[in-house]
This record gives sequence, C-alpha cells and structure tokens, in this order.
Amino acid sequence: MLGEETIMVQALYLMDSYLRECDATVASVKDERYIVLDQTIFYPKGGGQPCDTGRMVKDGQTFNIVFVGKFSGEISHEVDQPGLGVGDRVHCILDWERRYRLMRSHTAAHVFASLLCNGTGALITGNQLEEDQVRFDFSLERFDRDVLEEYVAKANELFKREIAVRWYELPREEALKIPGIVKMAEAFPPDLPQLRIVEVVGVD
Repeated sequence: MLGEETIMVQALYLMDSYLRECDATVASVKDERYIVLDQTIFYPKGGGQPCDTGRMVKDGQTFNIVFVGKFSGEISHEVDQPGLGVGDRVHCILDWERRYRLMRSHTAAHVFASLLCNGTGALITGNQLEEDQVRFDFSLERFDRDVLEEYVAKANELFKREIAVRWYELPREEALKIPGIVKMAEAFPPDLPQLRIVEVVGVD
C-alpha cells in the first residue's frame, strides 16, 4: 500500500529532461489507480508547474496518466482505469509536445523574471505555468505597464540569440553564494545538502 513505506523512485526527468520514453516496474498500487513506479519520466505537479501527462502500456493495454503528484516523498501516477499490479512491467510514454511547450515557456519565464528582478530589484511573489500562458507576480512598488513591456522586449531580444541552458549540482552553501540565486520573496531553496542548478548561461 502506498504510504506504508518509502519507495525510492528514480526521477529520470531530473537527469534528462528530453527523455520521452522508459521502461519501469510498478512498485505499489493504491485504490487501483494510483501507481508508484521504480523510475519515472513524468514530472509531478508542484512549485507552480503542472504535472506531465502521457501513458503507460502493459501487454498492449494503455493506461492514460491523468495526474502526477508527489506525496510523502513518493511520485504517484493517477491512471484512468484499474488493471496494473505490483511487479508489472510497463512502458512509459510522455506527452512530449505538451512537455516541450511547458519547458519552453518555463525557460522564457525565468529569462523575463531574471531581467526584471535584476533591473528593478523586485522579487517574485507568485507564479503559475500553464500550457498556453504563464503568470508571474512581482513585488514592484507600483504597476507600470511600460516597465513590464520594456523587459518583455529585452527578453525577446535575448530569445533571438542561441544561449545554452545547462544544469549541474552544487553544495547548498556554494549555490547560495551565487548572486541573485534567490528570486522568491517568501521562499528559499530546499534544505538539501546538494542543490540542482539550472542555468540560462549568462542570463539566469
């Protein structure tokens, strides 16, 4: 049963965000629809980001993934029908077009937020990514559409250039020394010894 013990799940999306398919083994099942795998390519909902969707296939039968969440440290995949059991081998297929749209908008949002935060001193007070739009809230002293449009234009100029995006891990102490690493007004990086850093090189 989910929750009785912690299952170590390998989050493959952290190692390779371009991975579209993988094989996995069902580690636990709750209420016939909530599936924990030994490894997953599906990102769980959290931090203002929606979860991935896709499907698991077992012996030609398809189980559509309608929600992915993280509960008590475990990544749970909600499927649209019962039929999976502990020990089953499944082939996971990511809805790649949706994921790639979210990746692009997420990177764009960070570029815009970085430019605005660095240029005005404002911090991010809230955010929400969707498939077709992104919302960011900032601690600006006053709303000024001209200022926002100025930074939108600066971001769009950067998008015309070929700028690398890379990730790496750093000890928490070292990571927190990076200027501008914390842009959230009321949130700090998780209390972990190693932090995963995603860098838009030369920008954020």
